Amino acid sequence: MKVRLPKHREFLIRFEDGYPQEREAWEELNNIVKEYSVDGKSIYSPTFIEDNEDKVKALQKKYEFTYEIIEK
Repeated sequence: MKVRLPKHREFLIRFEDGYPQEREAWEELNNIVKEYSVDGKSIYSPTFIEDNEDKVKALQKKYEFTYEIIEK
């Protein structure tokens, strides 16, 4: 049997060790996921990255973290 699994992409977000606002930043990042899910969408949808990258970039400016998009 042959099964084709779609590639899944994720944001990989990193904060500097001891970053004082890390908890607050994670709360805001998690709100992006919650808001996206309200419409019945999943973080596993193919357009999750495109739909939310601008929001993540805005938080990146505010909280000074780095991120990359990885494929699994």
